[in-house]
Amino acid sequence: MASKFTLIYKNLLLVFSLFFVSHSLTNDTLNPGDIFNSTHRLISRNGLFTLGFSGRYLVINYTDQSNSPKHPVWLANRNTPILENTGLLTIDNGTGSLTIVHEGRKPVELYSGYNNSSRNVTAKLHDNGNFVLAEANSGGQILWQSFDYPTDTLLPGMKLGINHKTGRNWSLTSWLAEDIPTPGGFTLEWDPKERQVIVRRRGVVFWTSGVLTPDNRFENFLSLDSFNQNYNFTSFSNPDEEYLLYTLYVDEWTPEYRRNISEWFLDYQGNIQDGGWRPFTLFSEACDGNSTESGCRKWEGPKCRIDGDKFAVRAGSFREPQPRRSDNNTSFIDCQDLCWNNCSCTGFKHSGTYCALFSGSFYNTDLRGADKTWIWIVIAIMLAIIAMLMSMFLYFRWRRIRLEEKFLKELMTYDRVRDVDELENGGNRGNNLCIYSVATIKAATNGFSFDNKLGQGGFGPVYKGRLTEGQEIAVKRLSNRSGQGLEEFKNELILIAKLQHMNLVRLLGFCIQGEEKMLVYEYMPNKSLDFFIFGDESRRKVLDWNKRFNIIEGIAQGLLYLHKYSRLRIIHRDLKASNILLDEEMNPKISDFGMARIFKANESEANTCTVVGTRGYMSPEYIMEGIFSTKSDVYSFGVLLLEIVCGRKNQNVYDHDRPLNLVGYVWEQWQGNALEIVEPTLTNSAPKDEVLKCINVGLLCVEQSPMNRPTMSDVLSMLTSEVQELPLPKQPAFYMGSSTVTANSIKNQMESYTVNGMSLSDMDGR
Repeated sequence: MASKFTLIYKNLLLVFSLFFVSHSLTNDTLNPGDIFNSTHRLISRNGLFTLGFSGRYLVINYTDQSNSPKHPVWLANRNTPILENTGLLTIDNGTGSLTIVHEGRKPVELYSGYNNSSRNVTAKLHDNGNFVLAEANSGGQILWQSFDYPTDTLLPGMKLGINHKTGRNWSLTSWLAEDIPTPGGFTLEWDPKERQVIVRRRGVVFWTSGVLTPDNRFENFLSLDSFNQNYNFTSFSNPDEEYLLYTLYVDEWTPEYRRNISEWFLDYQGNIQDGGWRPFTLFSEACDGNSTESGCRKWEGPKCRIDGDKFAVRAGSFREPQPRRSDNNTSFIDCQDLCWNNCSCTGFKHSGTYCALFSGSFYNTDLRGADKTWIWIVIAIMLAIIAMLMSMFLYFRWRRIRLEEKFLKELMTYDRVRDVDELENGGNRGNNLCIYSVATIKAATNGFSFDNKLGQGGFGPVYKGRLTEGQEIAVKRLSNRSGQGLEEFKNELILIAKLQHMNLVRLLGFCIQGEEKMLVYEYMPNKSLDFFIFGDESRRKVLDWNKRFNIIEGIAQGLLYLHKYSRLRIIHRDLKASNILLDEEMNPKISDFGMARIFKANESEANTCTVVGTRGYMSPEYIMEGIFSTKSDVYSFGVLLLEIVCGRKNQNVYDHDRPLNLVGYVWEQWQGNALEIVEPTLTNSAPKDEVLKCINVGLLCVEQSPMNRPTMSDVLSMLTSEVQELPLPKQPAFYMGSSTVTANSIKNQMESYTVNGMSLSDMDGR
């Protein structure tokens, strides 16, 4: 029999292909002889509905699946699924029958046709989603329509009721399971006598809507309105038919997606929901077998079921892990019904079409069914603890912000460094600093725009800005991810506010507001020293020897002020090329005092457990023992001086076989031809005597022992004196030579020349 139908299918397909291939489908109409297969679609004229094959079924869907329900509103063959991609929908030329032809099975006949072959018919998908087979003339008689064969969905304009003339019952029947269209256990009907909507569960009343009132409302429906439940209900009754239908009420308050899209969908668990994103009309879990509220009906059952018995969803396990009964082809409601009518059943599990009945004790792990008193006690205690912790957190946060603001604002009028003897008796108590608001700085920096960003340091990003009066500024903004924090911010603000020297960067003011902490400096148009001495050749040429020597002398003047002549005795601890800023005339300005430390008048050195600074610039005693003093800054100055003369970074490696840095490389060249290490662009502009003097001073500053290094007073004296005997440098720190060189051999080599009467000799320890 199967082979016979297969042969018929193939013959029909061949006939259609040969003789009717020229017939093209219209947008919404199927004509006799048209080939309509799984790749074709009919679309209603308004574009709202689409008819086509989907998997094993011929279905009608809303066209726009993104803004409408994905559940099909109608299935032609819910009881007779076909093989995928084999279906053909046809209208017979002779009889007008509407048939689904498919491979391997008997054709599915939707309309059986008539005997009068002279009648011409067409099938059209209407704008309301009704697929209608009718005579082709202008007043064509309707022969068949999908609205007469509803599945589980009611569309606006569809009838729910009975046709007394034909005996047809317009009702909805749920699916067997979520993905199985076979008729399930629930039906939705119109009761014309009681004038109410009824949901039946296997023929027994499960829920009722209540009587339709004169103003067309139902007691057990949500209140009708134009926003959510925008329905108009209409009931009709005459000798031929009695039915209810609904349409959509639309006004200015109705959302766009609820103006055209709606479907009453009776799902496999008995819920009535509207696919147009409206609230549930019936939530079936509320009708648990014992409830009589909101239209629910109490279930009848065996005598073992007493008042109060009901089904409820629970999480847990049964004492007996194996079910007493199981079935692989049962709907949810049938599984529920089997358990209800079985006195030994205490619960069931359902998945897809699998049903398992259990008996015996149940271990509940779901809070919904347990005694909740202790739970509420625990929740109340936890909430109280959380509230207390939040209050403490907010209080301490508020207090910290207040103390920070108070502390920083006091810098304007009062010195906080009480333990520095120099400040206890007098001194200027006004720092002439401005307190800026966040709004002012945001406006000045164009909202901290990327185009205004000058660079990034350990403190955080630095931005260029312009105040409303036209003054250019540089803004250091403390970053939340910065390795430096509030203490460094305070440290820099306290120190630099009290220091006044032409070779120190000038602080104009600060901002502290909420989480924002910023320092405002004078703007340095020529960036930092490293930009020039480590840049390309064009940048290096900008700094000729005179400018470089002036920069060296200016840095030395600034350090001498910090160590000896300022109101506070300051150790910078982070002197390097990137922290030397250059003004419009290339004058150096020492910056970044976040790591600096204050010494009392009688202090010469100090210890720290936390070593901070930059690799290559830190002295050996600081790195290895945490000891720092003014001689630590002298070491950093020596490294910086050699970098300025050579135009090279100290961290670079200058020998392939050993870790030779710039200091070691200069030391080795000092024993031979020291002028070979000088920046190439300075060959014609650098006096030989000044270059050698600077190299000599630089090597003296980087000696291993801090006692052997000169003070900044000595450094300035050696740099600025015309004639002076300079000490002979000893082997520098961190030097790993390839051979041992004695001081005498160096002295013998150096005695072979003199520069303007300058001679070299050993330097006594200081």
